[in-house]
Amino acid sequence: MKRRVREVIVVEGRYDKNTVSQAVDAAIIETEGFGVFSDREKLELIRRLAEKRGVVILTDPDSAGFLIRNHLKVTLRGENVKHAYVPDVYGKEKRKSAPSGEGKLGVEGMDPRTILDALRRAGATFEDENASPEPRGGITKTDFYELGLSGRPGSAKKRAELVKRLCFPERISANALLEAVNALMTRQELIALVAPEIQL
Repeated sequence: MKRRVREVIVVEGRYDKNTVSQAVDAAIIETEGFGVFSDREKLELIRRLAEKRGVVILTDPDSAGFLIRNHLKVTLRGENVKHAYVPDVYGKEKRKSAPSGEGKLGVEGMDPRTILDALRRAGATFEDENASPEPRGGITKTDFYELGLSGRPGSAKKRAELVKRLCFPERISANALLEAVNALMTRQELIALVAPEIQL
């Protein structure tokens, strides 16, 4: 059984996300590489998640990874931020035809044990495996539609009300909002928040 991590884990890209999700049960957000430098919405989302649950930054051990990490460090100013580091391992990822510029494996090239060790050293909070809390997430685009948060008359207004209640930036897109609520709450908690009249 995978260990469950309370904090949101911030990684560079989808291959990193896939690797980390094989090691632990956690909400994982991608920076989309250097895209986070110009994406104010993404930065605001990560800041909000840091305030609510804390974040663990887990980037590649190369210069690009440290550039992204340092940008987040300055932006988040250490508020509920932990830093996990994978070791320098030379080689290339299976999906690539050649090693990276510095010849080091990124997060995606690490095995689950290495990821788990990195998170443990960073002080990540591993939730009690004996308690079986309902997993956060599992909220789909269909749920958004059925709850009137997308694709229906008045959905933009209803979404704006939810954004305001959660203190997210008002310009957050429907897709980013879906990603955020999946990191913060269960499906039942979302229903209770936006449609309490629905019987669970």
